[in-house]
Amino acid sequence: MDDYSGKVALVTGAGSGMGAASALLFAERGAAVAVLDLNLNAAQQVAGRIEGKRGKALALAVDVADAEQVERAVRQTAQHFGRIDAVLNSAGTTSAPFSIEDFPLDRWQQVFAVNVNGTFHIMKYAIPELLKSGGGAIVNIASTMGAAALAGTAAYTASKHAVVGLTKVAALDYAKKNIRVNAIGPGFVDTPMLDSTMRDEKVTRLFLSTTPLGRFGKTSEIAELVVFLCSERAGFITGAYYPIDGGYLAR
Repeated sequence: MDDYSGKVALVTGAGSGMGAASALLFAERGAAVAVLDLNLNAAQQVAGRIEGKRGKALALAVDVADAEQVERAVRQTAQHFGRIDAVLNSAGTTSAPFSIEDFPLDRWQQVFAVNVNGTFHIMKYAIPELLKSGGGAIVNIASTMGAAALAGTAAYTASKHAVVGLTKVAALDYAKKNIRVNAIGPGFVDTPMLDSTMRDEKVTRLFLSTTPLGRFGKTSEIAELVVFLCSERAGFITGAYYPIDGGYLAR
């Protein structure tokens, strides 16, 4: 079991899904956790669960697409806890399927604003705090669509490829400064985002048929990988992309 006692984790998209599961697991392993989400009420509920188990948490509302909000949230986290050691970029969004010629420009820009710019904003402002702490680790949640493609998902697929590329550059930039940066590629995981696309039984069957293990992933399974990659046990891992997809990319 990884011991995060005395350490601080900052998690975006922490009000639900993979972000919430990761925030809770960081806390279970001893970390104080900054719970960042666009929905303050959701963030407060997760923070409350952490504090209910005598953990330390700070709930903050932040739109990761807004650089000023991100800078403020990172500063508040560092001031409140005194340091930042681990960062999870979990905030993300997607869109309905469109062909490229029909893709609404505003939706394209919104997906990139959250998935790519948001990831960049968090790293830009959190990395100086990690350096003050003597180093640390960052995990960026990409997707299987960071290595493959799905028809109709131009914005989502392109944005997740960009997250993988950004992860690799950051890993190279900070390898000698004791900051490790990795990305993970979840497949179809049981989250609110996936649930919004699952109202059609045909879509459910399609997703399950393309996952060799024949089931959706659990947010707890994603959290285990996140917490491991931020731990000292993963000390020689940086610049990597880890699919966690039930075999989707092995097909």
